[in-house]
Amino acid sequence: MRPSAKLLIRVPACLCLWKTCECASPSFDMAWRSSSNSNAGLVANLKKASLFTDPRVEQAMLAVDRGDFTPSHPYEDSPQGIGYGATISAPHMHAAALEYLKNHLVEGAYALDVGSGSGYLAVCMAKMVGRTGKVVGVDHIPQLVELSIDNTKKHHADMLDSGRLVLVEGDGRLGYKADRQYNAIHVGAAAEKIPDALIEQLAEGGRMMIPVGPNRGDQVFLQVDKINGQIHKKVIHGVIYVPLTSKEKQLGIRSFLDF
Repeated sequence: MRPSAKLLIRVPACLCLWKTCECASPSFDMAWRSSSNSNAGLVANLKKASLFTDPRVEQAMLAVDRGDFTPSHPYEDSPQGIGYGATISAPHMHAAALEYLKNHLVEGAYALDVGSGSGYLAVCMAKMVGRTGKVVGVDHIPQLVELSIDNTKKHHADMLDSGRLVLVEGDGRLGYKADRQYNAIHVGAAAEKIPDALIEQLAEGGRMMIPVGPNRGDQVFLQVDKINGQIHKKVIHGVIYVPLTSKEKQLGIRSFLDF
C-alpha cells in the first residue's frame, strides 16, 4: 500500500518524510515551528527562531520567494520532493547554510552550490554575492537543471542573462572548475567523505558547508575552512540527508514524494 503523501514521522529535533529526512541538534528544534502561509512569514519565523542574524541573509530570503521553486507546500519548514530522487531542503537548513557562509558570500565573491536541485539556494547566494560576484549551481540530473533555470526565470532572469548565476549539468562530486577558486561552497547532499575536488576548488580563506556521513547512518553538518593552506573542520550539528551519489543511483532512489 502506498503511504499517504502527508505522512510525517517525528523524532526529537527531526522531521522525516518517508525516506527523505533532515534532522538537527536540539538547539535547532525551534526550526520545525517556522512554517507559515507566506514567504515573508516563513522568513520572519526563521529569524525569530535565531536561524540567522545577518540582515543580508534576511534580505536574500525575502527577495527570493520559495514559492517559485516548489509547488508543494513552499512555506512549510520541511523538505519537499521535486522529483528524480531529489528534494528542496527545509528552509531552516537553507537559512543556516546562508548564515554560516555569510562572511564568504560578499560582493564579488565566487560560490558553488553542489546539488543545486530547484535552484533556490543558488539564487539566494547570487543575491548575496552582488552584481560583481558569481554563483555556479551544479546538478547531475538534466531535468533538474532545466527546472532550476525555469524557476529562476520567473523573477530572477537577469541573473542568468548577466552570467552572475550559472546553472549547469555535472557531477557535483567533481565540483565545477571556474576561472578562479570558490570563496563559498555549499553541498546539498551527504558525502561519505569530503570530495578532494571540492577541497581543491575552495579558495584560501574560503568556507564549505557540507553534510558528511554514510547513507542512513550518522551524519553531521560540517563547516570546512581553508586557512593558510590547511583544512579545518568543525561539526555544527547532526543531520540526515539524501546521499551525494551518482546520477544512476540517485534515479534509483524514489521516495513516495515522487509519485
